[in-house]
Amino acid sequence: MTTNTFQAGPQAEYVEKVVTINRVTKVTKGGKKLSFSALVVVGDKRGNVGFALGKANEVANAIRKGITKAKKETRKVFLQGSSIPHEVLGKFGAAQVLLKPASEGTGIIACGPVRAICESCGIKDILTKTIKSNNPINVIKATVEGLEQLQPIEKDETENKPD
Repeated sequence: MTTNTFQAGPQAEYVEKVVTINRVTKVTKGGKKLSFSALVVVGDKRGNVGFALGKANEVANAIRKGITKAKKETRKVFLQGSSIPHEVLGKFGAAQVLLKPASEGTGIIACGPVRAICESCGIKDILTKTIKSNNPINVIKATVEGLEQLQPIEKDETENKPD
């Protein structure tokens, strides 16, 4: 997994991570045609995260295309301190990802694709479990779908008031 940092605007500093690179071969009448696809995750470590799949005939171009696509498709994630507000289950296709908040100092307990998403959006303490599928594309989509379900927890004002 490759990590780079770049600036996109006056105060937006993004972290980019290449999760997987796949070599794809298309067999035609004239022979085999090689191309590459790169799964890229981009985030600002302040709750914004995006991912994309870039495809090209060379690895560098596939990564570049993936980064530009991912920057355009960033999403906001609600964080609570260094973790998430509540437990959530994200589903996409056969992939399911369970995301649980963790106490301070636990770290990121996750597989590669889920770890890339969590590090990019600024989550420092989380427990995760990938269920059924280990396909990186579907696991990332399930993780983002789960993070989009997060709601900020509001405290009841009646709890703080003395009787």
